Order: sequence, then C-alpha cells, then structure tokens
Amino acid sequence: MSRPRIAPTPPVTARGVRTRDRLVAAARVVFEREGYLDARLVDISKEAGLSTGSFYTYFTSKEEAFAAVVEVTQNDLLHPGMGRVADEGDVHAVVEASIRAYLHACRRNARLLALLEQVAHVDPAFRELERSRDETFYRRNARAIADLQDRGLADASLDPMLTSKALSAMVGRMAYSYFVGPPSERRSLTFEQLTAGLARMWTNALRVPDRV
Repeated sequence: MSRPRIAPTPPVTARGVRTRDRLVAAARVVFEREGYLDARLVDISKEAGLSTGSFYTYFTSKEEAFAAVVEVTQNDLLHPGMGRVADEGDVHAVVEASIRAYLHACRRNARLLALLEQVAHVDPAFRELERSRDETFYRRNARAIADLQDRGLADASLDPMLTSKALSAMVGRMAYSYFVGPPSERRSLTFEQLTAGLARMWTNALRVPDRV
C-alpha cells in the first residue's frame, strides 16, 4: 500500500465540507461492518447516498478514506472532552476525570481501534499513524507530569517522558483489552472499577500525596 494522505486539501466550499463529512461517516460504517479488506468504494458511496464519482472528488483510494476515518477517531481520543472537575487543584480528581474521558472515547471507537490494530500490522503507513498518536499522548502527559513535579506534587526523581510512556501504555493497553478483548474482560470489572484502578495506579506511580 502507498502511504495515505492524512490531510488532503480540504474542500473550499461549505457544501464540499458537508459532502466529504458524509463520505467519511459512511466509510466508517462500511469499514466497521465489512472490515478493511472487504470494504468497497461503491459501498461507501452508496452508504453516503452519493455516486462513486463523488467519492473520487475527495479521495483517491480506499486507503485514503480509511486514513480520514482514523483521523477523526484519533482526534476523539486526543480530545475526548473531559468533564468539569469541581476542584481543579485536586490532582486525584483531575487524573481520574482524564482517564474516564479517555476510556469513554475508547468505548465509542472500539471497533475502529480493533480495525486499525489489524491494518497497522500489515501496513507501515497506518502503523506510523498509531506511533504518531502515541507520541502525542506521551508528550502531552510528560508535560503534565513535569508540571506536577514543578509544583511539588509528584516524585521529582522520575523522568517525565519515561514515566509518561510507561503510564500511558498501561492505560492504553488496558483500555484496548477491556473494550476490544473478549466479553469476559468486561464481566470481571466494571467501567468505574477500571477507571478508579487506573487512576490510582497513575497517582501512586507519581507518588502524588493522598487527599487530606
């Protein structure tokens, strides 16, 4: 496979934006229903209520359409919309709210995450997409850890980036296992137990002081 264009030239009109969005939404439905290999461009166009010619106005290949769907998923995971925390100075509450928002995003996108994992195993371009997403998480969390260290709320001896990679990987793989793995994973642990447990492990690893 050739490397997909992740951000092709966007449509210049509002109508064009709406049409492309329809195609991306339709592509997601088809990919989740048929799988990546069996998805066809004609099926995506039909799902969107458009002609195949319209598809080629915005995308040049199935790979490019899948990359657009993945981009929407990645944005949702990176910006899941964390709810308001009553006391933003409460590190434990902020960590738990952040993890809860991320887990909700994983649940929303579980089928796409499973599909991306499969495709990434055989296509270097999509493997690079996964790596790039992970690096964004790592850098963002490393900045948050360094800020806690500067405020005297986390173990100053920890390397922020190394700690970020370890803790982010823990949360990411646990989320994948919980939402994409066998149903037994979800029967053995509630969503709230998973959230609270991961948050506690995160703050324990950083040696954040307990609530007074």
